[in-house]
Amino acid sequence: MADIDVVVPVHNEQAGLERSIRSLHRFLRSQFPFSWRIVIADNASTDATAAIASSLVRELRGVELLRLDRKGRGLALREAWSRSDARVVCYMDVDLSTDLRGLLPLVAPLLSGHSDVAIGSRLARGARVVRGPKRELISRGYNRILRTVLRARFTDAQCGFKAVRGEVARELLRDVRDDSWFFDTELLVLAQRRGLRIHEVPVDWVDDPDSRVEIVRTAIDDLRGVARLAMAGPVARFMAVGVVSTIAYAALYLALHAALGAVAANALALAMTAVANTAANRRVTFGVRGRAGVARHHARGALVYVLTLGLTTASLASLHRIDARPPRAIELAVLVVAGALATVSRYVALRSWVFATARRRRRVAAADTPALEPSGR
Repeated sequence: MADIDVVVPVHNEQAGLERSIRSLHRFLRSQFPFSWRIVIADNASTDATAAIASSLVRELRGVELLRLDRKGRGLALREAWSRSDARVVCYMDVDLSTDLRGLLPLVAPLLSGHSDVAIGSRLARGARVVRGPKRELISRGYNRILRTVLRARFTDAQCGFKAVRGEVARELLRDVRDDSWFFDTELLVLAQRRGLRIHEVPVDWVDDPDSRVEIVRTAIDDLRGVARLAMAGPVARFMAVGVVSTIAYAALYLALHAALGAVAANALALAMTAVANTAANRRVTFGVRGRAGVARHHARGALVYVLTLGLTTASLASLHRIDARPPRAIELAVLVVAGALATVSRYVALRSWVFATARRRRRVAAADTPALEPSGR
């Protein structure tokens, strides 16, 4: 079992494949202190790529070939990483745009157990990058979108120089849907949302003038992926739970109003929906499973309910001072608005207090792995 699997995804790369693999092999053999394996992941090449790769496998020790009959950079990485038994899986672009001396700083925090995911960054302080203004603008614009829409805290989602601890990769791959260029971004966003530690390495990077990436099509696909992740994010899930809870609350309030009056109907309807809301957010929004901590979560959720009850009761009192017998629809509208104002505070409380311990335990469990000692190949 190798410490590191270095995957090189390729599609119709007959021109530069042999030169790049020989350079990578020479570097790993002479300068890399951990055991390693190079995996050429050929995703449906139609030129001589497979033949060249097969020749390299026969000649160079530690080089393997994985052939796939479907195209997709993300698909190639998914298949190679899923089959790997290495402690750390990583990948780099076949053009070797990134200086190979950045590989050890990339994987060392993963081997030591300090971090879960590591990425090379062309936008981090200390990076040295040579590329045209068009690609520079696109890259910075895309990562700005990620920070704005998905609240990404990593600086460079697209650099073809990444590594993941083996067991973490297998967990993340279960939920990564994209098999193309958006694969990297989706993997990183999922890792961040699960509280995994992402290590960034400033890299020396030189643009490949022969790059055949279709920029416009890739950009459109990436924006679609961003929209999909935004809709599947915790805020969107929290809002969806909130909409269902509001509808249930409104129905209960209207059903109880005649018998109990506005104040009591509001309190009882809120109490009933608060229990269901906490349970739904526990599972759907924050992904907490099992019965451990259920009572504590609902007890804390009840305190959050008190905040909403206080705000809605005060709103009712203010309305009744203006009109002693307002129409029921107006009462309900005021209560819904007051509840909506309490929603932001509720989300913050659920995230940072109610389910904070469960989320912290999940991060610790994901990061719990033994350190490795260097070993040559």
